[in-house]
Amino acid sequence: MAREFELCPGRRVGGDQPCFIIAEIGQNHQGDLDIAKRMIRMAKDCGADCAKFQKSELEYKFNKKALERPYTSKHSWGKTYGEHKRHLEFSHDQYRELKKYAEEIGIFFTASGMDEMAVEFLHELDVPFFKVGSGDTNNFPYLEKTAKKGRPMVISSGMQSMNTMHQVYQIVKPINPNFCFLQCTSAYPLQPEDVNLRVISAYQSAFPDIPIGYSGHETGIAISVAAVAMGAKVLERHVTLDKTWKGSDHQASLEPNELAELVKAIRTVEKAMGSPIKQLLPCEMACNEKLGKSVVAKVAIPEGAILTLDMLTVKVGEPKGFPPESIFDLVGQKVKKNIEEDETITEQVVENHVKKVKC
Repeated sequence: MAREFELCPGRRVGGDQPCFIIAEIGQNHQGDLDIAKRMIRMAKDCGADCAKFQKSELEYKFNKKALERPYTSKHSWGKTYGEHKRHLEFSHDQYRELKKYAEEIGIFFTASGMDEMAVEFLHELDVPFFKVGSGDTNNFPYLEKTAKKGRPMVISSGMQSMNTMHQVYQIVKPINPNFCFLQCTSAYPLQPEDVNLRVISAYQSAFPDIPIGYSGHETGIAISVAAVAMGAKVLERHVTLDKTWKGSDHQASLEPNELAELVKAIRTVEKAMGSPIKQLLPCEMACNEKLGKSVVAKVAIPEGAILTLDMLTVKVGEPKGFPPESIFDLVGQKVKKNIEEDETITEQVVENHVKKVKC
């Protein structure tokens, strides 16, 4: 079983712990602090464990030419990509305000540090864990520096190979044992045939000592629920207040009613996973009493007879007698009294019968 660790104060992940659900607000707040707070409140009200943003120090994430290139997309908030990103980027003070708000309403708050300077700020902000976005998973110097901060890490794996993920594991593990991998495909929205949930199982086999999770960009909730049923211990989904808003992430995000339904479905599936031990349960007793079958005399059987298989059959009987799985054990047994045709075979009519214990 994958080891557990404390991802946030008082909240462990892995092992038999419930799935930790991250509502990825990202930059779906449209650059508006009030909308961002509404989204944090929405995440809390829908039952998510954590509200997450994306923090960049733009001059450290992009070079000058990238920031100066024209950006004419219908999703643009400025003439250049730099203007667009600056519109969506909250200041340090605004981040402090958002974190304080999250703490006041009782939901964990963190962000993906999209560059090394952003990680420095988030460390100063005292977020409970670092989220490593897929774009930095193969950025090994970034990973080393982030791991050395000592905070738990959640590492997405979009656009990566299994070989790269082995390298990531080998870099992070000796420095910081408290991390997990999320299966992820970086497409928005993600088509079902590109999800590859079986990678979750592959990660569980390749990295058995860390929790494995899932970061989804698909529409709807079914695939994410399936990921949890497969053992995902951390789940991240993008969220929005309105899928029609400007921005490329909104279409692949969950609206409040969908997020609430996802959380409810996950908690239901977790209850349904139950125990690997197969046995008759207390809740089945009424059905077993009504419909459970017993061994019945197929013919009249005289006192002293030795039971043979052709003397016996199986029916719903009254009263209850030997269960059907005992029929072969009864063969060769001696009966102590006359048994009428169609009468239930009970312990009282079989000589020296020793009950076999079910395993």
